[in-house]
Amino acid sequence: MNSLKALVRDRRAAAGLAILGALCAIGILAPLIAPADPVAQQDVLRTRFLPPFAVGPEGTLHLLGTDRFGRDLFTRLVYGARVSLSVGILSVAVSVGLGTAIGMTAAYVGGFVERGLMALTDATLALPRLVLLLALVTLWEPSLLLVVLVLGFTGWMGIARLTRAEVKGLMGRPFVAAARAAGLGDVRLLRRHLLPNALTPVLVAAALGVGNAIMLEAGLSFLGLGIPPPSPSWGNMIAGGRDALVNAPWIATFPGIMVVLAVVGCNLLGDGARDALDPTTRSRESGELRMSG
Repeated sequence: MNSLKALVRDRRAAAGLAILGALCAIGILAPLIAPADPVAQQDVLRTRFLPPFAVGPEGTLHLLGTDRFGRDLFTRLVYGARVSLSVGILSVAVSVGLGTAIGMTAAYVGGFVERGLMALTDATLALPRLVLLLALVTLWEPSLLLVVLVLGFTGWMGIARLTRAEVKGLMGRPFVAAARAAGLGDVRLLRRHLLPNALTPVLVAAALGVGNAIMLEAGLSFLGLGIPPPSPSWGNMIAGGRDALVNAPWIATFPGIMVVLAVVGCNLLGDGARDALDPTTRSRESGELRMSG
């Protein structure tokens, strides 16, 4: 509870939560905010490349204009929030689950198991992630599930190393020895004591990882290897507007702004969470305030 209050009181974390909360609300409430069909096409020749606030020949106001196929950009932007945020959150969930399991196993078991898992982690970490992503997504037909799994299974290495380091440090603490003396089993010790105390850096890395995953999805979609059209994602919307930057710059500009907002929100949340949840940082800042006072 104290950690949650500290997180809310931090201005950067609060701003990041506000930005991400607004974007998530837009995605969840998409059918209410933009009831039109995001893939519907009208008379393409009459409705394509309409500028923002233009009224189409059918009398519909296009708040952010239309794209090359006459589709309403605002509707696609709102529904694209569902796809892009889902990719970011779900892929990071896969990375956190896999990395936490590997890191905790390596730290707790030790020995050749730890050496083997860390060798696998370091070997995977040495591979260029973007090149690995491009190689994997070209082997199968792009889809939302494939993008989530590819991003998730190529982003767990940092989480594993963080978790291992935290658990290693915690295992030398007195409360672990006391729990073992009380007869607590390995599973309960990991679940009730080690995992909760090791989660702070993992949560910070996860918050930053969501923004990174959104950027990677946008990059893959821009290259035509991410979410396949006509399903809207911010990445393929940017890709759809790259050839019309001169005569219709709004097509790529607005989804680009949404990507920037999402990444900034994740970075603010991650930085604020690191300072608010890390007791070392809080105690250091308190000491500096007492010295300055």
